[in-house]
Amino acid sequence: MFFNMNSNKMFFMYILLFSTLISISSNSWFGCWIGLEINLLSFIPLISNSKNLLASESSLKYFLTQTIASINFLFSILLNFIFMKNFEINLFISFMINSSLLMKMGAAPFHFWFPNIIEGLSWLNCFILMTWQKITPMILLSYYFNKKFLIIIMILNIIIGAIGGLNQTSLRKLMAFSSINNLGWMLSSLMISENLWMFYFFMYSFLISIICLFFHMFNMMYINQLFIMNLNPMLKISLLINFMSLSGLPPFIGFFPKWLIINFLIFNNFYFLSFIFIIMSLIMMFFYIRILFSSLMFNYSKLKWFKIFIKNKSFFFINFLSMISISGMILSTFFFF
Repeated sequence: MFFNMNSNKMFFMYILLFSTLISISSNSWFGCWIGLEINLLSFIPLISNSKNLLASESSLKYFLTQTIASINFLFSILLNFIFMKNFEINLFISFMINSSLLMKMGAAPFHFWFPNIIEGLSWLNCFILMTWQKITPMILLSYYFNKKFLIIIMILNIIIGAIGGLNQTSLRKLMAFSSINNLGWMLSSLMISENLWMFYFFMYSFLISIICLFFHMFNMMYINQLFIMNLNPMLKISLLINFMSLSGLPPFIGFFPKWLIINFLIFNNFYFLSFIFIIMSLIMMFFYIRILFSSLMFNYSKLKWFKIFIKNKSFFFINFLSMISISGMILSTFFFF
């Protein structure tokens, strides 16, 4: 082999980036489908690991689900070419295209593969799956979406993402259901404008990157590890700040894009939809607090010997990113006034 494992991973990472650019810059549905297939074939080598059975199982499940979605997408665009002038069949085709793209991004009610696959991945691959892998399907969805169908999908994502995380103890599954919930917000921002979607996606990616970096540094996979490990109190507070920002609590920067979406929904008389969004955000906030409550309140004297040491640079970096999350209300005040 001319490349070692790290070089191979970087090679497939570059292909993953370029496949997204191929899809979003294509001027035909067939070109978009080719970009999606290249994206699929470049992501599987990144997540597969011969030394980890869970990662191998996740890569196989991901291949099967994405292949089914790709077949549906290809079939629907072929039908679109054949029955271009038939309105009733075009309505069915729009449902087919939307459903296949929603399945590719792991949106409810096509979300059943998403938490199971994310359970077997490393935190870096979890971050890629929760952020970058959603860019192509969402941009393609913005070209050809059915508004009424998308509103139903938004409500399902918000509700399932909030309720599904209540009985989870795995941090990766919690973040998966959090991603499903935030996907509902992203779809609503996509329905409003692409600029708002880009802003929301950037903010979500920023917050989720801090959390995934934190869990990767301490190799945390389950909730009980947060209080078994005797972490520095400042690190726990930093993690609490980022979780509260992700849930959309007002003093933090994660509240700003959600505020814009709720304002638009209220101004356009979507009162019931905005009510569901706000109530489900409170449920999300509840299980984010549940993650941190035990680590902040419990104190196990038997495990005092088990001390985690991290470098000063990493400690400063996490706290600096958390300070950006705190500055959200100041930034949003400047934007509005």
